[in-house]
Amino acid sequence: MTDRILLIEDDKRLAEMVKNYLGEFGFSVTAAHSGSAGIALYRREGFDALILDLMLPDMDGLEVCRQIRADAQARILMLTARGDAMDRIIGLEMGADDYLAKPFEPRELLARLRSILRRAKSEQTSQVLRFGRLEIDAAARQVRLDGEARNLTSYQFALLLALAQHAGRVMSREALMDLLKNERLEAFDRSIDVHISRIRAAIEDDPKRPRRVITVRGAGYVFAKAQE
Repeated sequence: MTDRILLIEDDKRLAEMVKNYLGEFGFSVTAAHSGSAGIALYRREGFDALILDLMLPDMDGLEVCRQIRADAQARILMLTARGDAMDRIIGLEMGADDYLAKPFEPRELLARLRSILRRAKSEQTSQVLRFGRLEIDAAARQVRLDGEARNLTSYQFALLLALAQHAGRVMSREALMDLLKNERLEAFDRSIDVHISRIRAAIEDDPKRPRRVITVRGAGYVFAKAQE
């Protein structure tokens, strides 16, 4: 599965260089050139990791980090032209996973990004996600409600897991299909909407009035963070 990276960097020349370089190693990189644009993109599309410049034209990178961290457990590699150690400390305290000072070697950026993603995937595969009465065991590929196993196909489990790992964030159908494009499909292709209805039948108390997987009209779906 291709890792999707959001690069928030106002230096367009540098952004294009980073985008092309990471693209050579199989990453799908989307660039935003302001903090507000980056926040909007992240909330709308969802990404596996962010590369975030500390100094942006419209807001401080630390504020961008804070706002994104409030919505999801994003993986963030922070960039800065400032060499002040206090910036690094504050950035890490705000939720950045790593820190790289400009100018940097592209190979070091690649190495740090890969390290962040490896840690994220290790945590995801070893962690049971719990949302109230619902448990999603990524390693065992099992879903339990009130301790009782619920049956889902492999594709439906992968779809539910993708939503749960981005809990609280609206995920478009296109973003979900991109995340799942390497998953084994059913015997015949069906739409995301049909799979969502099957998931709701398995995990919702009332599938007609879902409280876990919620439709956001015109945008996609969101997995509710707060659940009973």
